[in-house]
Amino acid sequence: MKNIIVAVDFSNATLGVTQIAVDLAKAFGANLELFHAIEPEPSYTAYGFTPDEFPAMYAFQEEARRRAAEKLEELLTKVRADVPNATSKMTEGSPLRTLLERVKESSADLVVLGSHGHGAIAALLIGSVAEGMVRKSTVPTLIVPAAPES
Repeated sequence: MKNIIVAVDFSNATLGVTQIAVDLAKAFGANLELFHAIEPEPSYTAYGFTPDEFPAMYAFQEEARRRAAEKLEELLTKVRADVPNATSKMTEGSPLRTLLERVKESSADLVVLGSHGHGAIAALLIGSVAEGMVRKSTVPTLIVPAAPES
């Protein structure tokens, strides 16, 4: 095992998922990449609007990108204490689609990601990246359950 991707979403699952990925990277002497996908801004064209008509949404999306980049950098700094050659990648798009694409691009040997356990209704309505990875990934995928909320 040479390349591990850990998908992070900055939820309550992130620290546990990251720690397990760090432990695996250290044990195998593997490269580790933190991966985060930002949901794309909504398309207004179907409703006959342009993004210029919604400047608040544009500002929100820019702020989301800025905060995600900041959090990813903070997490990478922490991870590098244990895995000095760790890297990060942030992209925009569907989390499942972009993660599957990144796995192919990077020749990953393993993907580590969290499961929130929101239940069947949430998975049906919004989908589940973890479930999608189990079904569609071409490499082994380790799903780490989120710590129970107190």
